[in-house]
Amino acid sequence: MELELHQLQMRYESLRKRHPAQERQLLASLAEIGQQLPIVVIGDGAGFVVIDGYKRVRALRRLSRDTVRGTRWETSEVEALLLERCMRRASEDALDQAWLIATLQERFGLSLEELARGFEHSKSWVSRRLGLIQVLPATIQEQVRSGVLSAHAAMKYLLPLARANAAAATELAQAIGTCKPTTRQVGALCAGWRSGTERTRELILASPHIFLQAQVAQSTPEPSATQRWLNDLGALAGIARRARKPLEKGLLQQLLAAERIEVNDGFARTRAEVDRLFARFALENGHAG
Repeated sequence: MELELHQLQMRYESLRKRHPAQERQLLASLAEIGQQLPIVVIGDGAGFVVIDGYKRVRALRRLSRDTVRGTRWETSEVEALLLERCMRRASEDALDQAWLIATLQERFGLSLEELARGFEHSKSWVSRRLGLIQVLPATIQEQVRSGVLSAHAAMKYLLPLARANAAAATELAQAIGTCKPTTRQVGALCAGWRSGTERTRELILASPHIFLQAQVAQSTPEPSATQRWLNDLGALAGIARRARKPLEKGLLQQLLAAERIEVNDGFARTRAEVDRLFARFALENGHAG
């Protein structure tokens, strides 16, 4: 069915995390080949509530489109939300579950028993999920929704910090969100915050990228003399392979007379150096002492 965008209610948009890169790809795809998959809606009086397809709706609005192709589910709002959740269960995380549980509890007044049945888990599982969004500061949850922080990073590193000091977790998340860190980088920043001095914490808040660069420099061991020599050999072999390809394509036959003289001189110098390397290796390799 064809739906007008002004008829849509984006009631559950906040339950979906945003992924800027994916949205840019979708925008380009819709502009080039149009909408391929319909969104999912349910009826609600004079309009329609979007159950699935928020990224498509946002992209179509950015393209100044007036309509969207949709499929209408003839079911209740609660059943539609639970069904859509089952369809994307493999890609959801604990925060996705917590947001939906909290919404169902607040909007429809569902009890822990009803939520447990709907999610096919125990009441304690439901309680733990609700506890996540009660402990994790709302500002950090918003960073996860907007794609600034990954849900995994927030759950693994910022949540334990929030349990101990919610204000510190909020301040740290706001500071590090500017550099859009990976999960590993969030872990390094949180570890530095917990174990660092007051000066270290000031550095993390002011310039998280500088702290991360310092961590990388400290964690990168200096290669041994053997490893450096092996690296040089690898580079030499790579250059030789690259230099051989133009010869195989007939480079020498294309040279002018002056160029051929220059190439021959350069090749002779290189060959002399390589021959000396081979000779020295043979001498040292066969030497007993």
